[in-house]
Amino acid sequence: MDTKEILTRVREDNVRFISLQFVDVVGTVKSVDIPVEQLEGALENGVWFDGSSVEGFARIQESDMHLHVDPDTYAVLPWTPTDMRRARFFCDIYQPDGTPFPGDPRGTLKRILAKLREERGWVYNVGPEPEFFLFRRNGPETIRPVPHDVVGYFDFSSDDEAVRVRTELMAALKSMGLEVEVGHHEVALGQHEIDFRFADALRTADNVLTLKYTVKAIAAQHGLIASFMPKPIFGINGSGMHCHQSLFDLQGNNLFFDPNDEFHLSSVAYGFIAGQLAHARALAAIVAPTVNSYKRLVPGYEAPVYICWAQINRSALIRIPRYTAGQHKATRAELRFPDPSANPYLAFTAMLVAGLDGIDSQTPCPPPLNNVNVYELNHEEREEMGIRELPGSLYEALQELDRDEVIKGAFDPILYQAYRRAKLTEWDEFRIQVTDWELARFLETV
Repeated sequence: MDTKEILTRVREDNVRFISLQFVDVVGTVKSVDIPVEQLEGALENGVWFDGSSVEGFARIQESDMHLHVDPDTYAVLPWTPTDMRRARFFCDIYQPDGTPFPGDPRGTLKRILAKLREERGWVYNVGPEPEFFLFRRNGPETIRPVPHDVVGYFDFSSDDEAVRVRTELMAALKSMGLEVEVGHHEVALGQHEIDFRFADALRTADNVLTLKYTVKAIAAQHGLIASFMPKPIFGINGSGMHCHQSLFDLQGNNLFFDPNDEFHLSSVAYGFIAGQLAHARALAAIVAPTVNSYKRLVPGYEAPVYICWAQINRSALIRIPRYTAGQHKATRAELRFPDPSANPYLAFTAMLVAGLDGIDSQTPCPPPLNNVNVYELNHEEREEMGIRELPGSLYEALQELDRDEVIKGAFDPILYQAYRRAKLTEWDEFRIQVTDWELARFLETV
């Protein structure tokens, strides 16, 4: 839409305020709010803001940042009251000299996708499956999570409060432009999944953020807490964000498809898979980016731990969904270890770079482990088969990332150092905590 069309749409939607949104280095959504009367000026000239206090942005002496509004990201926030109706735009961050800010996560993904299109004529598509929990509030003095329901995987109830909340969420997301495909209850109590149609990686990353804050806002209206924390409860499944990926050319042909291959995969697809497997240990620091992520990435809870691929084996890091005749555009590789705590712009950038490196370096793709449950193999058997493990902690993943020039090189040094600094701070804060488990285990026994 051009400026005139946007202003007409805003009037028709009875919007009173505009949220100009961007993300910091760890993926937290930030907002500069303006009255609707200031929108035309913002669309034409952008909006200045102070970036000195935003994680990963500017130092005090160079704090001025400029928001450039992306007009294609207009959406009304459906949970806002009619008399205070609010809409949002995502924005890109520029420096005072008019150049893109190299520490902007969204701008980073946008630039690498533009380069992919210009140099190769390719489009990177991603279809994520973000999982989340709905919890009841358990009083003001405790943060112990209490699941909102007592049903399980794909369970149905004709009068289930969880179904009503999830249906309202799906309707809200649809009104904001997401093409919702399916919503269902997940394995754990209180756990849900809402999937939307794949799109190019930039739009998909925008959609992931839209889903997360929409789910949180509408859950709060029902007195619930929505959490995308990877492992909020001990002993049950955590929440992942499996990402279905493919490369298309500009004519709409799926470059992952080969009708003559046993798995209907092309050499491009095999190279992409090989690249992501080769860089998986460093990739973990971006796609599983919190200390809590590594409480999910353990054997026994459906989350992948071992670095391998397969067509039908859900213990594998990358799974190839079964091919359906005539649906070659659906050929894709499902990366299973990202979780919804990731900054989607950084995650998709790193995932793409890893895959492209496999293609360009002609990294040999190991054979699939279709008939092997990797969880049942012992250490010696896995070692004999050359199956490596993901890092066991955020700190170990950050060390791997620091050694991986391909993944690290996807980000400007300003952005990389800001991310690394934020994550090391998180690790340092985590490792000095004394947990309930430690007290129960050691207080009287040591």
